[in-house]
Amino acid sequence: MRFLRKGSSSTDTKDAEAPEHDEESAQPHNRRGYTPKKGRPTPSRREAEGRRRGPVPPPPKTTREAIRRNRELRKANPVSKEELKALRRERRERMLAGDERYLAPHDRGPVKAFARDCVDSRRNLLGLFMPMALVMFVSTLFPNLVVQQVITSTCMILLLAMIMEAFYNGRRITRLAREKFPKETIKGRSIGWYCFIRATQLRKLRIPRPRVKPGDEIPV
Repeated sequence: MRFLRKGSSSTDTKDAEAPEHDEESAQPHNRRGYTPKKGRPTPSRREAEGRRRGPVPPPPKTTREAIRRNRELRKANPVSKEELKALRRERRERMLAGDERYLAPHDRGPVKAFARDCVDSRRNLLGLFMPMALVMFVSTLFPNLVVQQVITSTCMILLLAMIMEAFYNGRRITRLAREKFPKETIKGRSIGWYCFIRATQLRKLRIPRPRVKPGDEIPV
């Protein structure tokens, strides 16, 4: 009887302890499989990248700084060749259209835009600078010295006229720019050289593209 009682008591205690053991063993399983609610939607990839990037940096001040930023962006966000070509094409189109964000540092600002319009509104002798240089190079191929002397003399006269025109245009455009932008610090040499380089380029090759046609009046 005692043996049966002991056996029965031991089995009863085992049966009583079994549920407790099962409950304890079930708790860690519940913890592993349970996923608590976040209470907010998962942020998108664009939002996460925007938080990591922080505020938008100011535009580059120099060409070297712009090149350095482009290299850093390529390393951080590698793109395919097709996407890179599309980005370059879009950047060039916006630069030709005169978008300030895509212009070179020396082309930015309202003063430079006004100087470009003043140069583009006239037909200048400086527009013959590049064709004249080509003619002088071709003249050296002629064996006749008389032809070479005539072409060289004509080109020298044109070159002197171009220099006088460049000096006159530089002073005129600088004066007009100072009248239009009295609060801006305008250097005559800088504007004069900028207008000289702009005028020597062929009209179709000018960057950005001309916004005015020859003969248009530029408001001052």
